[in-house]
Amino acid sequence: MAQASPSDTKQGAMTLAEHFSELRKRLVRSALALIVCTIAVWNQFSEIFAVIRAPYDSVQGLGSNAVLALTGITSGFSLQLRVSLAAAFVLSSPIWIYQLWRFISPGLKQNERKWAYAFTAVAVPLFSCGVVLAYYVMPRMLDILFEFTPSDVENVTSVESYLSFFLHLTLFFGIGFLLPLVLVTLNFAGILSGERLKASWRWLILGSFVFGAVATPNGDPLAMTFVALPMIAMSFIAVGIALINDRRRERQAEVS
Repeated sequence: MAQASPSDTKQGAMTLAEHFSELRKRLVRSALALIVCTIAVWNQFSEIFAVIRAPYDSVQGLGSNAVLALTGITSGFSLQLRVSLAAAFVLSSPIWIYQLWRFISPGLKQNERKWAYAFTAVAVPLFSCGVVLAYYVMPRMLDILFEFTPSDVENVTSVESYLSFFLHLTLFFGIGFLLPLVLVTLNFAGILSGERLKASWRWLILGSFVFGAVATPNGDPLAMTFVALPMIAMSFIAVGIALINDRRRERQAEVS
């Protein structure tokens, strides 16, 4: 009879205190990676912030009466800290994702690990596509929003406000691109059928707009629509994939 390896036996026999100790170890390593990466990117603030403010600068180049400004004594420091932390979070992602995986993987079965690998392999490119799309549409979105500024008024936007807008939009676009993947995963796992998803198309549209409303920090309906429309398109693609997968299962069942 094959015996479990010592490491598997140890993981399976861990007490609650040992689980908390393991979690603390993974969190400490992730935090250290974040701190090291923050220090590493601190001196690259100008280059990173130039990329972040590029959508705003492109709107100014179109003649918009919008001005980006710092509004406090400590605003410059807090801005550099927030930008550095955001960049470090992305830069250190392979490390903290690995630490997360090392914590949860011992509790997964072999087939569950395969699903996790497949989900991650698809999720990372999808999330990246969402971020890129947000960056691409942001100048147009800002241009439309600034058109509502009266001609005799300057729209002075705080850098903190713009940074929050930028981070919220890119993050939620990325997450929005993952939601259809969740639907497909549930279908492949046999939890949701394609027909059920198809029948729920109104709820998918409503859910996309609700998500867009939550995603946009200022609650602007135009920004909400910019977030919701790609989600709706991706959701209908997910429904199509689910229907195709259901037909494939039916054919396999008929053959067997």
